[in-house]
Amino acid sequence: MDLQLKGRTAVVTGASQGIGRAIVKELAREGVRVFATARNEELLQCLREEVAAETAIEPIVFAQDFTTPDAPQRIARAALAALGDVDILINNAGQSRPVDITGPEQPWDDSMALDFDRPRQLTQEFLPHMVDRRQGVILNLTSTYELRSINVSAVAKASMAVWSKQLAGQVGKYNIRVNTLQPGLIDTANIRPYFSAEERKAFASQEIPLGDFGEPQDMADMAVFLVSPRARYVTGSAVVVDGGMRHYPF
Repeated sequence: MDLQLKGRTAVVTGASQGIGRAIVKELAREGVRVFATARNEELLQCLREEVAAETAIEPIVFAQDFTTPDAPQRIARAALAALGDVDILINNAGQSRPVDITGPEQPWDDSMALDFDRPRQLTQEFLPHMVDRRQGVILNLTSTYELRSINVSAVAKASMAVWSKQLAGQVGKYNIRVNTLQPGLIDTANIRPYFSAEERKAFASQEIPLGDFGEPQDMADMAVFLVSPRARYVTGSAVVVDGGMRHYPF
């Protein structure tokens, strides 16, 4: 299927590894000019070389710590200068942050900044541009919410899901779509520390109908569809890629 993305532009955060890296590659395969940002300069340069070798479309890479207060402004300025116009924003950056039921405030402050405040602020940097052009697509990656222990990232991502739904209701009149994409257990560096090989197999056989964790490519395939014109009538939606693991009915 032609996703009708050739010649579009996109900004992807958290782009140097895992799900973000897979999304950048898949967008480039569809002919999208990508502005890829993350903290790790070396991984970004490796990504740039890999994508250019495969697709002949060299992504623009921009090393930036997303947690710094001025990161949204710096990323937006650099992206608009490099791309001219931004059609697609994919807020992917985030990191699991389990905490005890009581404890210091710093993990809460840090994770809320990374997983909610900064992506919201970056989106707000691009929204006037998208409103002026009467077009745009925003995709926010969220988190699984059926945890049995406290994880600040999941709390922040739940806020992101609610805000995304509200935003979609306000910007649809400008032909701007906003959706969230919720991963289940995807085989990335963010998840691997919490499961041994034996634990992964046991958990998947018990909890995941498709029998195993997903791969970053599974997320990338859905993400690229959702930001494409083929999904033109999809907005305000929370889309799940989890192999059937989810229990709740909404």
